[in-house]
Amino acid sequence: MKSLRPAGLITAAIVLIVDQLAKYAVTGPLGIDHLGAVREITSFFALRFVPNVGVSLGLFPADSEMMRWSLVGLTAAIAVGVLVWMTREKSRQDQIALGFVLGGALGNILDRVRFGYVVDFADLHFGEWRPFLVFNVADAAITIGVLVLLVRALLVRDKTKNVRGAENAPVENMNA
Repeated sequence: MKSLRPAGLITAAIVLIVDQLAKYAVTGPLGIDHLGAVREITSFFALRFVPNVGVSLGLFPADSEMMRWSLVGLTAAIAVGVLVWMTREKSRQDQIALGFVLGGALGNILDRVRFGYVVDFADLHFGEWRPFLVFNVADAAITIGVLVLLVRALLVRDKTKNVRGAENAPVENMNA
């Protein structure tokens, strides 16, 4: 494994800390720590406690200890894969995007280990219409990181690479 990339690791650490502090503030001092607990912040945003025992969108609920720890293991394996990718990534922007994904994954893993569920609390809504499920800082970071990686992979091309991927490769004389 190559040397660790500080930009991605620093980003992951910041995301993890902000995620855990936000969850602590909501469930601790603000007391939004049980189903039904809600605090309206604006007409379109509320803090609402939702214990998420599943994965994204509440799919595949981990409703047993075996499922809970299997989900922890699977998520940890994905986090390790992201870390390995980060150590090999040369692009600083991609390292930072991977840091968002890693930090978010670690925040949700920590919740699942400590509580058996992920603490979701951010409820963005417009009247009764909710474009997202209730989420948290970690979920937002993962989404942002993945979107940045996708946009960069699909829309931002390195102009110095040829078809084979070699940078500044000499062009061979076809008439030789």
